Amino acid sequence: MSLVAASLAVLAAACTSPERAPSIAPALDLARFSMVDLTHAYNAQTIFWPTDTNRFTLRELARGNTPGGWFYSSNAFTSPEHGGTHLDAPIHFQIQGRTSESIPLEQLIAPAVVIDVSAQAEANADYLLTAEDVRAFEQAHGAITAGTIVLLRTGWSKRWPDRRGYLGDDTPGDASNLHFPSFGADAARLLVDERGVAAIGADVASIDGGQSKDFQVHRIAALANVPGFENLTGLEALPARGAFVIALPMKIEGGSGGPLRAVALVPR
Repeated sequence: MSLVAASLAVLAAACTSPERAPSIAPALDLARFSMVDLTHAYNAQTIFWPTDTNRFTLRELARGNTPGGWFYSSNAFTSPEHGGTHLDAPIHFQIQGRTSESIPLEQLIAPAVVIDVSAQAEANADYLLTAEDVRAFEQAHGAITAGTIVLLRTGWSKRWPDRRGYLGDDTPGDASNLHFPSFGADAARLLVDERGVAAIGADVASIDGGQSKDFQVHRIAALANVPGFENLTGLEALPARGAFVIALPMKIEGGSGGPLRAVALVPR
């Protein structure tokens, strides 16, 4: 049984009375869960990497009553792959890495843990998660098992969409002086190489810290075909463990990433 199937079975079992013995698979009672949107909306204020001169645009194609008397609306949009709440596919930093459409669903739909470094980040905008932080989390909350989605809460999403506050600098076209927290390379190696996590994500603009010049975390994750989720929000509503995350990107064939709608199911 896959991790996704096993996790859904556990969720379904939690929603089914033990006195009942249904002849078909039990329904998942979503009333027993809080649904948390982990996604920033795309609009004119969406933040993109400073060196990306393109932005999200929405162009109206039709809006109004038709000759037949009913209302009709349609738009066209354009956007870079990497901006707003989005997926980094492994090929983003690894020539043989998986493209967006080829990432297994088991890496996008899985149990999640949330490691909170918001206090450290408040004191140091360039704070990077360490391997010691990960081990301390496990000491307090239990081992991070293979196939888990690991989310890093820095508290940075409260700064969205203030570009300067969120990125640490708002100089057009210049990414050399950014300041925001994220994963550190030693933590990434522990999570990816030793724990075998399904994906990593954070409520900041990159799974590498703002001051990174060599993007080691991206490279470590991509080499193991582990995708990254960037510019998440709402992580303060998730427990350290127990949430179930569904993070489905736009299925762009051959893509190095793409817009992501991520949600979490949190047991009530």
